[in-house]
Formats: sequence, structure tokens, C-alpha cells
Amino acid sequence: MGLWTLHRCCHGRWGLWLWICLRLVGVSATVYHGDCQFWSVLSAVIFIQRSLIVFSLCLACIFSLLVGPVNAADLSPAPESAEAYIISPGNGDTVQAPFTVQFGLSGMGIAPAGIDRPNTGHHHLLVDVDELPPLTEPLQGSEQVLHYGAGQTETQLTLEPGEHTLQLVLGNYGHVPHDSPVISEKITVSVQ
Repeated sequence: MGLWTLHRCCHGRWGLWLWICLRLVGVSATVYHGDCQFWSVLSAVIFIQRSLIVFSLCLACIFSLLVGPVNAADLSPAPESAEAYIISPGNGDTVQAPFTVQFGLSGMGIAPAGIDRPNTGHHHLLVDVDELPPLTEPLQGSEQVLHYGAGQTETQLTLEPGEHTLQLVLGNYGHVPHDSPVISEKITVSVQ
């Protein structure tokens, strides 16, 4: 049966939609003349299931295009004078677990994650990280990348005895470092 016959048979655009969906899911577009029934109830059920799958995939694709990943265009600006630093412990200090790490920031303000305000961000503490993570993508939380998205300015750490490095990276509302990344000096502490 041709497209025109199916279109005429199934009343306008619904017939065209039916034919397109059938072709997308790989079902033959053969229908009976007259009342437009599929050749069996089973094929109708299969058609509906496949149509729902195709429809769901189309919605997912459209949603991913609308939401999209954060990219370089989504980086927040930061003043060149902005500076993150660790107030305490100091570089080379010996501490006992648990110990407090105090975060410092100058030239910018603190705002919780999800709040997009100019010249603000929230802290991320990198523990024993040799290489900085990509600075144009959201910082992924882990045991080594700790998020302080509520705007905290200090934390309690419990680390195994030995030497450890600590470094701060300021992230914007979406956990992405700023276009001019605000990163502290890396410090080393000895935990007893």
C-alpha cells in the first residue's frame, strides 16, 4: 500500500504519522483497506512498544541538546586579582587527625553552588592530587576532590598518617573553575 492510500485511509496527518513511525521502527506499512487495522493485535502491540521507544529516544536527544554539557562558553569571569589560599594549617605544618582546614579568598565572594552571582564561587579542596583536573569542566567530587557547595569556609579532615598535599580551587555555580582560575598554592602537611 502506498503512502497516499494509507494517508487517505487513516484520516489526514495521523495516517502520515502512522506510516512514518512504522517505517522508523522497521514494520511493514501494510494495512487493510477500509478500517485501517493492523494485520493482527500482536503487531499493533509491537508497533506501540517500538513507537514509545523511538519517541523516548527522540525526547532524550532533544533534552540533551537543550541542556547540553557545560563548555568554555559557560565559564564565569573572575577578577585577575582574585586569590584563594589556605589560612591553616600552614605549609609544612605537622597536624594530628582530625584537623581543621580554613579556606581563604580575596577579591571575590562566596556563594553556594547553584547561585549564579558575579564574582562569587565556592571552594573545592584537592587532597593529594598530583595534576589539576580539567579547568573547563565541572570538578568531579571524589575522595580527593572535596566539594563545599554550601559555601563553607573550613572543614575537618581525617587523613592517614604521613605527608599529604592540600590545594583549593574556586568553582562557579556549576562547580566549574572560572575563566581565570582561582587556585591556591599547594601546601604539604604531615599527619601524625
